[in-house]
Amino acid sequence: MTDSAAPLAHQEDARQGRRPEGPNAGILAIVVLVLSIAAVALPAMAAGTAYPSPSTASDAIARYFTDHSFPANLTGFLTFGASVPLGIYAATMYARLLRLGIRVPGPHISFYGGTAGSVMLGASGLLIWAMGQLPGEAPAAVVHLVADAAFALGGFGFAAGTGLLIAGIAVPALILRLTPPWLAWAGLVLAALGEISFLGMFWPGIDYLLPIVRFVGLAWLTAVGFMLPRSRHEVPKR
Repeated sequence: MTDSAAPLAHQEDARQGRRPEGPNAGILAIVVLVLSIAAVALPAMAAGTAYPSPSTASDAIARYFTDHSFPANLTGFLTFGASVPLGIYAATMYARLLRLGIRVPGPHISFYGGTAGSVMLGASGLLIWAMGQLPGEAPAAVVHLVADAAFALGGFGFAAGTGLLIAGIAVPALILRLTPPWLAWAGLVLAALGEISFLGMFWPGIDYLLPIVRFVGLAWLTAVGFMLPRSRHEVPKR
């Protein structure tokens, strides 16, 4: 390469470094959050009652899916829909963290967690959608079992995966000061809540952690998606 071409190549590299890779992560997280809220609110409005919890009697759960097939289908549809941009978010943030020069396990942990959370959320949505197709004579015990599986996937499984996604971003963000410290610390708290929420499988009293991780966690992913630098050229500005 000639001396005159070298500065031009350097300028091109700088322009490439400032160019974001993939879709906007903040917008992806907003889509996931909106679909997740809609998956709870819209079916409840359509059915006139909330989606049944695992502690509900088997007959009542079976009656919900028999009497409210459309709200069940809508819940499954929106839940599955939320899983898709979540997976894209995980891949986008993984690429961004690598682009920032982070070579510790954090990016890989976040990608694994986001992928796991996306798959489990999608499986939960598909199960709920299938429950909306159940015939009226389906055994109540079977309906309850499938409903529990859907809850476990979209509850405990999603929370654990999302916790890892958040942790893999929050730790390097805190150490390298890629985001304001309060945002990184908030992510670490949410990640910890996501990982301990699976204890609700034995102690149902802490199930309240699941909606916190789901909705507050998605709000955190939205904020960090907009605030995390897109390249190393932006890091010194913080």
